[in-house]
Amino acid sequence: MRRVRTPLAALPPWLSHALRAQRGPVPWNAVTRGALAAGPLLLVSVLTGRTSLGVVAAIAAMLAGINDRPGSRRTAVRRLGTPALAGAAGLLAGTAAGDHLGAVALTVVLTGLGVLAGAMSAVGPVASAAGTQLLVASAIGAGMPVPEAGWARALAFLAGAGWLLALRLVLPTPGSMAGDFRFDGEREAVAAVYDAVAELLDAAGTDQAVARRAALTAALDHAQDALAGPRLRPRAGSAAERRLHAQYAAALPLAEAATALAWAGEPLSGRASTGPRRLAAAVRAHTHTGPLPAPTRSAPALRALDDALLHAADAFDQGDGGALHTRRRGARDLLRAASGAGGREFGLRIGLSFGAAVAVAQALNHAQWYGRHTHWYWLPATAVFLVKPDLGPLVSRALCRAAGTVLGALLFAGLAAVLPRPEGLVALVALCGALIPASTRHFAAQTAVVTVLVLSLVMVGGEPQACVSRIAETLLACAIVLIVGHLPMPGPRGGQVRVRLAAAADAAHAYLTHVLDGTEGLDGRAARWTLRREAYRALAEARTAIALAAHELPAVARHTEGTDEVAAVLERLVDTITACAVHLDDTGRLTARHREELAALLGEAEAKRRRVGLRAPVPGPPAAGRSRPASGTASVG
Repeated sequence: MRRVRTPLAALPPWLSHALRAQRGPVPWNAVTRGALAAGPLLLVSVLTGRTSLGVVAAIAAMLAGINDRPGSRRTAVRRLGTPALAGAAGLLAGTAAGDHLGAVALTVVLTGLGVLAGAMSAVGPVASAAGTQLLVASAIGAGMPVPEAGWARALAFLAGAGWLLALRLVLPTPGSMAGDFRFDGEREAVAAVYDAVAELLDAAGTDQAVARRAALTAALDHAQDALAGPRLRPRAGSAAERRLHAQYAAALPLAEAATALAWAGEPLSGRASTGPRRLAAAVRAHTHTGPLPAPTRSAPALRALDDALLHAADAFDQGDGGALHTRRRGARDLLRAASGAGGREFGLRIGLSFGAAVAVAQALNHAQWYGRHTHWYWLPATAVFLVKPDLGPLVSRALCRAAGTVLGALLFAGLAAVLPRPEGLVALVALCGALIPASTRHFAAQTAVVTVLVLSLVMVGGEPQACVSRIAETLLACAIVLIVGHLPMPGPRGGQVRVRLAAAADAAHAYLTHVLDGTEGLDGRAARWTLRREAYRALAEARTAIALAAHELPAVARHTEGTDEVAAVLERLVDTITACAVHLDDTGRLTARHREELAALLGEAEAKRRRVGLRAPVPGPPAAGRSRPASGTASVG
């Protein structure tokens, strides 16, 4: 079949990324929450005569709405709550610095805060969102003319974000209506794992198998995060939660067997995927599985699939709970991620961009270039959203930010001319709050909505229309981050890509070592599934970082050339290790194909590692001459 070349495919990567939008259904639940968040908070503050605090609360609700993504209630606590706490701390720090420091000292302090928050961003998505809100709130605290004290601003910020979080926890969602009300995203996430297993089985022996296996990894990651969120008790407390844990744990051997069957490359009958699909339906409906069709047992991977289905049926009936096969990162691991190559690169670029934006904003403010400027904080706050390396390619973000700001400012100028004040502006804030979840599909659309919302808040707070200055400062922020983002820095470029790829190589090495020299029995398999999950998760994170780096300008993207080939080889290696594990469980020894494939992939990974200059070790050849049935180990020779 000839592949159709789309217009975007003909454009350079840095430009095509700016024009590409995400697809998916409209998140109506998030839209409802957005409509009930910033607008009502602002209305209450106007009616009670505390408009300035209402503006702060509405800003917090807006920032929380940007982070309000699909998922379970438990993960929402971390995804919305942690950044809100960081934002409140940033508001306190920024208010204190703005009240007591001059322009030069304020610039130095905020630059140091930018370096710290930038390093935090390398830890993970939640830490990145927390770093973003820390810097945005610190700029607002230092520059927004609010009469209340810093502690009152911080409480208002927490109240705004907390209100949206309360809506997320209280309002029902479609998934929560089946069974226990508390579990909505968790149940759908576990069901999606079984669907992904079925789709991988259907794709075995076709060119879609690689993509289906990647989709299975994403589904497992999502389910693992949904179930492993914060809880008051160390273990699952209710029968419904224990049942979900058991259903997730039962999917792991199914995923392992499906990966081994896809690795074998032979098409399967439709009967093989019927069982996982019925399990997915049982999870969604919160019912028993009923009879499951057994696949043929003509090969080790098919026998593993049959055994996994029997185990799943038993787990669904009993629902006694199960391990999530994940290991929490300690403080030392988080500190290592923040202080590593990726954290240093993020910290320097974000700190310099944020500091430069503060310095320019202070200079323009004190020089009164276009009048005494009461919202100079817009410039550094805009720079934060632009320079974050984990939010997307730099040029793409700058182009989308500029286009979205111009569009949003023009829309607001037209609306402000006809809307009554303040009630019309309050309604506009509520409308924009509802549009934010849907606008996250494209950065330009999100920017346009946020621009209208922020300009509405400015006018409600008593300031004149600021459309022209908003456009000018956004363009200036784009120029600052484009310059700083392409400056030479200490150390090699693409540090975060290399860190992620090195972590994936280490995880693959640990997985390979355990499979060939691991302990048999339930404990050995549980440890193996944990290592397998860590290997695939690390590879998915590396793939994401590589894809973002590949869409930078050629001068930047060339520093990570070839890393996608290393990731592809490591993925094939982990797939092969999984196939080896399934075969060893059944026979105790590897076939010639397994041995040859392992040796070839290890050699290819080593060669590609050297070509891209990756310092972290990739899996080395295992020791030969051992046999699992006799000693609990196995060999490739």
